[in-house]
Amino acid sequence: MKPSAGVIILAIAAASACAQSQGYSKDSGEGERFLLPRDTFYGWAQFDLAPPANEIDPNICAGDAKAYGGLQAPCNKFARYALSVLVEARPFGNGELRRIMFWVHPSLLLGKNVPQELYTWSAKPIGIEYSWGAAVYLGAGFEARFTQHPQFSILGAHTAASLGPPFLGSNGPWGRNNTFAIRKYFGERRW
Repeated sequence: MKPSAGVIILAIAAASACAQSQGYSKDSGEGERFLLPRDTFYGWAQFDLAPPANEIDPNICAGDAKAYGGLQAPCNKFARYALSVLVEARPFGNGELRRIMFWVHPSLLLGKNVPQELYTWSAKPIGIEYSWGAAVYLGAGFEARFTQHPQFSILGAHTAASLGPPFLGSNGPWGRNNTFAIRKYFGERRW
């Protein structure tokens, strides 16, 4: 289910209208370039390691995959490692457009494990789970957000037949979805 461009534009316009009535006192951006200011990009990267018997389950293989081959189970898509990145871009430096933000958040999953049967330290690529979206700052710590979460991308030449009966498909941990949300920020970081 994909939202139409008209719905997205309407949501952003409504959020912008609400934001204009709120005022935007936090760092107005005066003196910044209009396009691609010095603080355009923000983000983080994170590496996760899941210890044996606590693997990351991307919901590609059923939890009872060991019943379909034990140590040799073909559906062994349970991750030992995850590399996640979040990149936010605020491409406009001043004016009302400064309130607009875009982001992408991919996570690469790696491993070859079968719960209660096979525990390895393999870094075999499993797939990429990601989301992307846009937001408009409304003022007073509120943000209107649109998020697109596509289908999980399985890496490698795998088919349902090659992974056997425990293969659940490539919907991943959250499935495919679009959401509209209001986020409220609170507090202030000391660092």
